[in-house]
Amino acid sequence: MSARPAPSPASARPRAGMVRRSIVEPVARALALLGAFRPNDCWLTNRDLSLRTGLPPSTVSRQTHGLVELGYLRHAPSERKYALAASVLSLGYAAIAHTQVQQLSRVRMQALAQTHQVHVVLCTRERMDLLIVECETSPSASIPQALHVGARLELGASPTGWAMLAALPEVERYYLLEKVERRAAKDWPRLRRRISEAMSQVMEFGYCTSLGEWDPELSLVASPLMVPGYAPLAIACIGASTYMSSARVRRELGPQLVGMTLAIQEEAGAIS
Repeated sequence: MSARPAPSPASARPRAGMVRRSIVEPVARALALLGAFRPNDCWLTNRDLSLRTGLPPSTVSRQTHGLVELGYLRHAPSERKYALAASVLSLGYAAIAHTQVQQLSRVRMQALAQTHQVHVVLCTRERMDLLIVECETSPSASIPQALHVGARLELGASPTGWAMLAALPEVERYYLLEKVERRAAKDWPRLRRRISEAMSQVMEFGYCTSLGEWDPELSLVASPLMVPGYAPLAIACIGASTYMSSARVRRELGPQLVGMTLAIQEEAGAIS
């Protein structure tokens, strides 16, 4: 057996902070650039990416060049623009397409959407946004809001986000609410009251509602979906206010949504 090399003196070892900065920061910048693309975007310039991420133009230029070389971005030299490449899709599908919770949710979401003529979305948290990872709809459900896999909702301003916040551990919830407060600025007192009301609804009924609150024609019911070993999720039903009356939500849609999330949690827990 060969002898082990003598340990390096402490002075020769890179400090933890140095290692963390040297490794994590370039990765974080690259991920920030990839995350800057939105579902409706096709091509973006380095200037667009710099404005969206807050990174210096020189940093963006170096990062986009590297991401093209790695196959995560496509480059149109004549227009000096970039688009996401297929390799990014493979990462996304590897993360969400085959999860047990998503598979278990899909059939139940389809049934709920058809029964109540609504859109049903399954969301996970990505930083301060909610990312739709599954979307089922009824052909007769017509709403003015574009909902599809990959679309984002704001965590602090969405009833779906409030449902998720209500189910998170207290420390994590307070941490996120501090970030929401900083973003909301002058609107925070109203938003804080609304989030508190929604969390109280979740604690009492298992779901929270927003019935014609921001758009008189649009109503939403959301419930958290928490499965040990999985990221926190939330399921929401969105539909026309004329169909989703307060009485109908209380009598039918709300209890059925909660029953569905509990069934998914139980089945997923049994499998895992």
